Amino acid sequence: MPVVGQFGGRRKIGERMGKHTIEVRSDVVIKQYRSSNHGQPEREWRALELLDEYAPGLSPAPVTADLEADPPTVVMSRLGGAAVEGPIKGQLADALAEAVTRVQQAIPQHVLGQVPARAGHPVELLEQVRSWWATAPLSDEDAAVAETLRKAGNWVEQPMLEELLAQPGTPVFGTGDGNLSNYLWDGTAIRVIDFEYSGRSDRAFELAEVVEHISVWRNDTSGMTAVLERFELTADEAARLTECRRLLALYWLLRTRGETKSAQAERMLALL
Repeated sequence: MPVVGQFGGRRKIGERMGKHTIEVRSDVVIKQYRSSNHGQPEREWRALELLDEYAPGLSPAPVTADLEADPPTVVMSRLGGAAVEGPIKGQLADALAEAVTRVQQAIPQHVLGQVPARAGHPVELLEQVRSWWATAPLSDEDAAVAETLRKAGNWVEQPMLEELLAQPGTPVFGTGDGNLSNYLWDGTAIRVIDFEYSGRSDRAFELAEVVEHISVWRNDTSGMTAVLERFELTADEAARLTECRRLLALYWLLRTRGETKSAQAERMLALL
């Protein structure tokens, strides 16, 4: 597989990417943040330092940071590999499962306990999704999509759901972003980038973040089924994962437009 570098070789010098700007050089990547409402620069730098200490080689190495600059800037090493694409199975599924596990479990619990919670708690996401669903124009939807949204609404409005999601799960370090392009594959191992929303989280929510991200299903209609099969979960983790997956799937259904919406509606219905 060709080594095209960090961000899959798809970023141009100085290219704007949503809420930050990326400059890719031969040996480093310079990231400037145009938004820091969730403490993105601090979160990214903290994650790079922690993972460099406890799981060296898994993510970019921290080089320098100027978090007080305008805009805040983080410089990190440039990694090889290309963004994951195509069927996720076999050795690739093994490598993804290993990388996700290392990210989540590398940081010792006594250190993790001092790390701020990731941006976006499950209960906060539930409140957002409930708000979106309440104003969703069901009459404007395809009949099958509208019916799925009605069934999803019956699920998401359950009073017990907030209590369940408020309960603490198995503590892990979370990236806060399940975008498939954040996983770089060099044919042997997976490395992970993009920690703007990272922090202390729980295992089930982070797994749901990864396996239900819309980029995963757009890439492969089997999603990360093969990856998830490689995790051994307790009964409590499995039950929490189911509800978190439904929540993330509904989030993406409400955000999806066009042809993808029908496919996402099928995903939501399957999870219900």
